[in-house]
This record gives sequence, C-alpha cells and structure tokens, in this order.
Amino acid sequence: MRIHLIGLGKMGANLALNLKDKKHEVIGFDLNDQARAQLNKAGIETHDELASFLVRKDHARLIVWLMIPNGLVDQVIEQVIPYLNEKDIIIDGGNSNFNKSIERYNKLKELDIDFVDVGTSGGTEGARYGACLMVGGTKEVFEYLKPVYHDVSAKDGYGYMGGPGSGHFVKMVHNGIEYGMMQAIGEGFELIEASNFDVDYERLTKVWNSGSIIESALVGYIGNAFSKDAKLSEIQGRIDDSGEGKWMVEEALNLEVAIPVIAQSLFTRYKSRDEHKFSEKVVAAMRNEFGGHAVYKKKK
Repeated sequence: MRIHLIGLGKMGANLALNLKDKKHEVIGFDLNDQARAQLNKAGIETHDELASFLVRKDHARLIVWLMIPNGLVDQVIEQVIPYLNEKDIIIDGGNSNFNKSIERYNKLKELDIDFVDVGTSGGTEGARYGACLMVGGTKEVFEYLKPVYHDVSAKDGYGYMGGPGSGHFVKMVHNGIEYGMMQAIGEGFELIEASNFDVDYERLTKVWNSGSIIESALVGYIGNAFSKDAKLSEIQGRIDDSGEGKWMVEEALNLEVAIPVIAQSLFTRYKSRDEHKFSEKVVAAMRNEFGGHAVYKKKK
C-alpha cells in the first residue's frame, strides 16, 4: 500500500523503514531537515510541504498515518483535510487520549473521512522490526488496512480492539501497567543498592532474563543501561511522563476502579522531579533504552 507518514522522529522514521522493508510505498513528511535527510539516504521520498506530499497517485484511498504528539494532532488534521476525499483514511499512531480520538472520529465521519486510532507499543526497535499495534475504529477499515498491520507488526502483534477510541484506550491501560512494572523493577534495585552486597547489576539482569519468572523486555532494557553505566552514576533520577498514566488514573476514578499500584507509580514520577533515588534512575534508564525518552545527566 501507499502510506503518507507524517512525523519522522524516532518512532516515525523507524516505522517508515519498516514499511519500506515490507515493500509498501511510504512517503514521509516532517519540517525537520535532518529527519528528512536521514530517510532520503535510505531511499524514502520526503516532503516539507503538504501540497507536494499529499499527491494522489491513483484512485485508491489516500492513507495518512500520523506519528506525532497528541497536542499536534488536531492542528495537523485540519491542515490535511483539504487534500482528502471521501473514504480516505487518517491513522493516529501516537499516544493520544482516547476521548480525543472518539471526538476526532466523529468529526471526520461528518466529512465521510475514516479515522483510526492505533495504540503503538514496542519502542523504537518495535517500530523498526516488529511493532505491537492495538487498533480502534470501524471493522471495515481495519480489514482494509490489515495487510499493513500484519507486515509491520511482530508475530501476533496486532489486533482489532473495537470501535473508535478503543485502540488508544487499551494503549493507555498498557502504559499504566508499564508504569507499575517499571516501578517494581526500580524499587527492587533500590533495595539491592541499599544492601551490603556488591552485586553486578548487568550480570544480575542477564540471570533474571534467562528463565526467571520476571524475565521480560524491561529487565533486558535496564540490563543494557547497566552495561553502559554500571551504577547509573551519570544520570539523575528524574522521570518524565507521557500523560497516559494521568489519563488512566482519571478514568479509574470516573469508573470507580481501584488501581493503587499504577497510581502510586505515577505519583513517584512526579516526586522524582525533586528527589533522585536509585529506583527512579532505574526507571529513567529503562525508558531511555526502549523508547529513547530523555534522561537528565548529572551536572558536573
């Protein structure tokens, strides 16, 4: 299929390369000269003007895939709409609030333009070699795009979650669970760090990731971080958040569902902006390894 991809950051650029590898025709858009240049070197056509980017090649439905922050989605949709026809498709593959996704679906439905919300997991490596995709929208559009999802996903790594908003809803829950899992790993290392034992953390993560019950990608990511900085001495314990943990806690309050572990892990992220414990360094390092999220270096 021909995919018009907007947003060529870490995730978008890797998704573009993944699509190209799977023999899809991908055209990229980004205002950043360096981002475009990197994909040009890989043989991918890129643009910085919508008029040249959204040229319709044949009579097939035009597919515009957004890999941009939630705060930019409405603005970009407004800019894209004049180039679209009935039955064209906008895919939002970023971390958007599911309520906003439902609003966007309903607004575009009035124009007979299809909107799909795709929760995307797997980090930058997943985007490049096999993502995990949680798809919301109409079943008809899911079936139409199924060959693309199949090609860019890990084995069994995509699925139809339900109606509009469901893809981003389950991705929100996914990220909340991720918060809790990372916090538990971080607190475990905090206890080891406070003990009298001189444990080699890189070796420990290899042992844990070789048949233990807590074997996981997250343990592997922190193992990678320890291989670069054995005690994480070069970074601060400050952890940013994407907003999805907050959305999940808000939704839990609305539905009167108790999620104490996830709520506490969110509050810990807020607290980390003032305090710098080892557990918070571990979580920050994990996020950097799988998603390229910012870490804050210690001041010399």
